[in-house]
Amino acid sequence: MTTDSFDLIVIGAGSAARAAAGKASEEHGARVAMIERVRWGGSCPNVACRPTKAYLVAAELAHDVNSLAETLGLDVGPARANLARIKARKDAIRSTQEQWRERLTGAGYTIVDGVASFEDVRTVRVGDRLLSADRILIATGSRTAVPPIEGLDEIDWLDHVSALDLTELPESMLVVGGGAVGLEFGQAFARFGSRVTIVDAVDRIAFRDDREAAAELAAALEDEGIELVLNALVASVRQEGADVVATLAPRDGAERELRVARVLLAAGRTPNVEELEVEKIGVETTKTGIAVDGHLRTTAEGVWAAGDVTGVAQFTPIAQYQGRLAVEDMFVDDAPEADYENLPTAIFTDPELAGIGLTEDEARDAGIEFDVVKHPLPSVTRAQYYDAKHGLYKIVFETSSRRVVGVHVVNRAASEIVQGLALAMKLGVTVDDLATVHHTYPSLGEGLKAAAEQA
Repeated sequence: MTTDSFDLIVIGAGSAARAAAGKASEEHGARVAMIERVRWGGSCPNVACRPTKAYLVAAELAHDVNSLAETLGLDVGPARANLARIKARKDAIRSTQEQWRERLTGAGYTIVDGVASFEDVRTVRVGDRLLSADRILIATGSRTAVPPIEGLDEIDWLDHVSALDLTELPESMLVVGGGAVGLEFGQAFARFGSRVTIVDAVDRIAFRDDREAAAELAAALEDEGIELVLNALVASVRQEGADVVATLAPRDGAERELRVARVLLAAGRTPNVEELEVEKIGVETTKTGIAVDGHLRTTAEGVWAAGDVTGVAQFTPIAQYQGRLAVEDMFVDDAPEADYENLPTAIFTDPELAGIGLTEDEARDAGIEFDVVKHPLPSVTRAQYYDAKHGLYKIVFETSSRRVVGVHVVNRAASEIVQGLALAMKLGVTVDDLATVHHTYPSLGEGLKAAAEQA
């Protein structure tokens, strides 16, 4: 059997893989082989970022028509979600698999369909084909984690992929998980007309975000009729006719049964590593993914990993960043190490919850002497136009230097506001800088200045 040789083998075709392949090919003239087993282009453009946001936009518009039209003086009928048409539009804005193949081969890569596994530290097998390279990047991504719920194997559960293929709206839905995926999908389907219950094992939604900001979002979701069951487990599920009966087990209360049409799993991600057989080449793995150092090197010489499979920070821009850094380390001496300090994040609910830097709890745990200033969203003129009831601008700053160490925003433009602060925080912006800078009026961004002025 012959072996095809390349300068770089990339296992996966998602955001990290494509960023790495592009940099290696364009800047270093590398001959690149890209291997994909399921979905050319990866999750983000096919089943995650791009298609899910199409659903969120439709849900927000339906909500605004139904909740604000009369207040604003508009005579319209009630907006009703046609899930088949929403799905059709989602499908229309995605590239097909054939278009992805043409795009990647057009970039000069050798693309290989199939499951990759390591033969040795320089050789990968895909079916009956062997590929070799001195540099290999693992960028296989992640998939929906399946929690240990009794009876789960016996029901037709949904995740963020299969939920986007529904053509009929479920009358009711149980969402397992109160993170970004669960909250975004839960609110979208609630606004389409489903009765939604979100369950999480911890005591609040958006557990990685600032506690106070998460509480503002929770209040907004509950105002829309979404039931939040926190500090509780889904102990079991069973099919009864067309419905699923779930047993909810609060940590400090009696069990209850909930009857729903569908169950959506959104309780975390699992790295895609099993089929690679990385144990053959000494790549260390953990529960969250492949262990990497600051240069994205694994514990096997000549093998790097990037993106969701590392479990470091499962965001598309971070996957791209890691892929490029890994290639820099492959081809350049003294390549920089990864820096995740000023990482803006957002949950694209309505209102959005976005943050950058430390939460109040993290600042406290770090032993930082800090203070906090806040401003409520309903006091901002622009928010009053659409009757915003819940929202927040919160700044965490070091008392001695006045340096901003965290910003947390809950409003419709939160992701845009926080994104613009990444450079400012990298350059050491102080709370006084934010208080004295000019702003546009009326805008949703001005609430940040109003919060800073209180310092």
